Amino acid sequence: MEREIRAFKLTELRIDAQGDKPPCIYGYSAVFDQLSEDLGGFREKIAQGAFTKTIQTADVRALFNHDPNYVLGRCKSGTLSLEEDSVGLRIENTPPDTQWARDLLVTMRRGDVDQMSFAFETVRDSWEQDKTTGTVTRTLLECNLMDVSPVTFPAYPKTSAAVRSKLSEFQQPTPAGQAAPPVPDIADAQIRIRGMRRQLELADRSIV
Repeated sequence: MEREIRAFKLTELRIDAQGDKPPCIYGYSAVFDQLSEDLGGFREKIAQGAFTKTIQTADVRALFNHDPNYVLGRCKSGTLSLEEDSVGLRIENTPPDTQWARDLLVTMRRGDVDQMSFAFETVRDSWEQDKTTGTVTRTLLECNLMDVSPVTFPAYPKTSAAVRSKLSEFQQPTPAGQAAPPVPDIADAQIRIRGMRRQLELADRSIV
């Protein structure tokens, strides 16, 4: 297993501070069944339940920009809690009362930092290819979560060598001398359908 990183725009992000309690960050670090951008020959989505095991056993950290020098929370200490719901992986994080953490909360409230990234190792995944378009989709079925992190600039989601190897094995190359199947043109198909309808109308009139 190799470490991978994915980034999502934070959904339902809010920072609450009630009474004398310290401010708390709420949001989602991962969203289920949402296709990613092209990751270099394939797109990816996360299946519901992919984090079920890991959030029960792993001592996950919340970091800023994946930097271990800036720890926002930790499951073991109770300053980070994780749970899955129908939307995705929900986090509740109580950051430390330090100057850098207070500054981060200010930038998050302003919307300057509005994306969440998470680091993980893949335990199980599945691959499928659309026979019509040739599009390859990877589904993450089970992951070991390592950290969740608000990020200033989400890095391009690089895929591990193992994932690239699995992709190359999964894709079926076009045999030598054989043209790749054409991707259907929707507009062209619509024109042909209209032409067929016109021919049927003319045929009906001739019968009458």
